[in-house]
Amino acid sequence: MYKLDLPVDSRALQAVERRRAAESARHKRIFSTRERVLGVDARALERQVAERRGQEEAEKQRDRAHDMLRVSIDRMALEQQREEEHRRRELAQELVRYRALHQRAEDSRDADINYKRQRVPEDNLSTAQSCGPASMQVFQGEGVGEDERKRAEMELNERSLRAQREERERQENEQKQKELLRVKELLQQDLRAIQLDALEEECKRATCIALKSYNQAQADERQERERQEKLRREGEEMAEVWHMVTSDLLTECPEAAKRKSEGSAVAPRVLPDHWKGMSPEQLSAIYRQREEQRADREKQRQLERQREVAWDLQQLEQARQQVEEEGRMRELEKERRLQLDKYNQQLAQEQRIHQQYLNNQLYTNRPSTRYFTQFGTSSR
Repeated sequence: MYKLDLPVDSRALQAVERRRAAESARHKRIFSTRERVLGVDARALERQVAERRGQEEAEKQRDRAHDMLRVSIDRMALEQQREEEHRRRELAQELVRYRALHQRAEDSRDADINYKRQRVPEDNLSTAQSCGPASMQVFQGEGVGEDERKRAEMELNERSLRAQREERERQENEQKQKELLRVKELLQQDLRAIQLDALEEECKRATCIALKSYNQAQADERQERERQEKLRREGEEMAEVWHMVTSDLLTECPEAAKRKSEGSAVAPRVLPDHWKGMSPEQLSAIYRQREEQRADREKQRQLERQREVAWDLQQLEQARQQVEEEGRMRELEKERRLQLDKYNQQLAQEQRIHQQYLNNQLYTNRPSTRYFTQFGTSSR
């Protein structure tokens, strides 16, 4: 066999490089801690954000372009409107100049008739003769009776104007008469209003006088009523004072407070508004009862102190017993901890012996680091 130097296929190399790049990208994407923990495609999100920002920027540019287009269109419309107005003014001026130069009244066909020129001027006679009969504007025999007709028309116009003037004067007189009548009616209305105002003021004045008289009568009546009420109240107060002075309340009568109730068989009750205090016998009975209560209270205090002393002794005995019990419990806890420590040492010794057995006799073929690094290295 002969060794041939065949050309290398670039497409195959490109395909191999493309697969290697895809495998490298897939490897980075799968073994990326951030993407594996978060569970999101960060690049896709960044791409979406970039696309969204690009869309917003494109929309802003489109809006700015539309705004500029609208401004330019408005500017063009204003410019076109100004040009149109300028063109119209120029056309109007041209029309005025054309009419002033080429459409004068004295150059019209009826200018001779209107301006009372019944014949062709001498300077234009040769032109009229050279132009022929068709260029003639005034012929012989035309305008017969023109002055009488115009005079009649002027007289008719004067009569019509006179009639119109008389009619206008008549209307003005009628209008003046109407104005005078309206003014008279307004004056009559003003006089009537003044009279009504005067009558109303008179009525108001009479009403005020009557109301003032009524109020004065009411005030006098109220003052009289208050005076009578004051006299009655003063009489009642004097009667009450006289009753208090002459009653049992101020006479210091002790029997007045011990009256028996009417129609009742119970003991006589004390009337609070007539009671003047207790008698010496009642006061001595109260003092005696108070002394007895004080002695009883002192006995109760002695018994209470004795109970408190006994309770304190009992609490001291309970505290001593509690301290002894706590000492016994500490001794028992100490013994239990010693036994637990011995048991833990025994368990530790047994575990150490078992670990030595596992390390020295059972697990003799330990895997190397290369064994653990072979996992999770490919994306497939």
